[in-house]
Amino acid sequence: MTEVSQSTDYAGQRSQELYGRAQRVIPAGVSSPVRAFRAVGGTPIYLESGRGSTITDADGRSYLDFVMSWGPLILGHAHPEVIERVRAAAADGLTFGTPCAPEVELAERIVDLYPGLEQVRFVSSGTEATMSALRVARAATGRDRIVKFSGCYHGHSDQLLVAAGSGLVTFGEPSSAGVPDAFTSQTAVLPLDDDAALEALFNECGRDIAAVIIEPIPANNGLLIQRTAFLQRLREITRQHGSLLIFDEVITGFRVAPGGAADLLGVTPDLAAFGKVIGGGMPVGAFGGSAEVMSVLAPLGPAYQAGTLSGNPVAMTAGLATLDVMEREHAWKQLEALGSDLEQRLSPIAAEMGGSLVRQGSLFWLNLAPGEAPRTAEAIPDTIAEPYKAIFQSLLQQGVYLAPSAYEVGFLSLAHETADIERLAQSLNAARDSI
Repeated sequence: MTEVSQSTDYAGQRSQELYGRAQRVIPAGVSSPVRAFRAVGGTPIYLESGRGSTITDADGRSYLDFVMSWGPLILGHAHPEVIERVRAAAADGLTFGTPCAPEVELAERIVDLYPGLEQVRFVSSGTEATMSALRVARAATGRDRIVKFSGCYHGHSDQLLVAAGSGLVTFGEPSSAGVPDAFTSQTAVLPLDDDAALEALFNECGRDIAAVIIEPIPANNGLLIQRTAFLQRLREITRQHGSLLIFDEVITGFRVAPGGAADLLGVTPDLAAFGKVIGGGMPVGAFGGSAEVMSVLAPLGPAYQAGTLSGNPVAMTAGLATLDVMEREHAWKQLEALGSDLEQRLSPIAAEMGGSLVRQGSLFWLNLAPGEAPRTAEAIPDTIAEPYKAIFQSLLQQGVYLAPSAYEVGFLSLAHETADIERLAQSLNAARDSI
């Protein structure tokens, strides 16, 4: 078995220099919290380039990448066709603040692929997409209350930064400083995989609930694969009470199946939010539903939403190029085969570590807790963080890059090959001695 150094800071001189400079001008030196490496120790590595399944840092070190910019790069880094088409689009202008043809073409593609969708509107991030979908739901129903689930992350808008407390349901407890109680007082949090809690809430106040939002395959706090029966019951009960069901498919959309989790699981929501894959690496989000529901948006209706860079031609072109390649190369079949290979190779190693390998298509998560794979956030013990820290550092030193958090999932892309999966398995096997 390969011996691995136990140093907790593998970053090279250039990365350390950049991090020092960044901390003076950027809070904690990062533009998103998990990038600070606080959960895994050491200095963040600063990246300069990516090709296929490989990334290279500012010190010239290369890594096999299983983060893939947290999901957008389903074709891998710098896919030649995407880059070529983006360059051509950029040469004609980065943004116009007006409608453009690629915007129409990408909307048509998304509507064709996703079940029940008739119209979409583009934004610039997943947070904007979920926030806007909830505004549409409130406007369409004339109700104020919304429901989310513990363990599902829907971006950082104030109304959704709510944590679950004890008991079946918690109202209005912000999980971030700077969020007034009044902003979350109409947000209820339910536990995942709990039919009784769901029924109790709707029996009590179903007439007041505008929408229920859920990641159909929760992938922001571990990979919490839900029972299809639970999602089907959620579909039924929202319909019975006149509430709208919103699927947050920012991660799963066009990744787990051509029509996202809705397609894969056979459950069709009223509204859906998208991001990541449909931007091909550019900042893009979208939300959509039926033409009737979407008609509440200005300028047709009273619900206002706008964005200066929404639907810009470069981002739309990147998304179109990505979907073109995926459809042409039957990407979903390839990714499922690759994911199956990963699961077979990594599951025995995860079991020897006292945990399991959880997978759905090209999403995977190293669960370091014993027993069955969890379906709720509450079932994940805090004890997984410490051994993951050692595993992360060991893999980093072996040139393999996983997410710098025990609770984040990994991503496969079309650029990954069987040899990459074998290398990950060998590196993870070597990392066992570090825990």
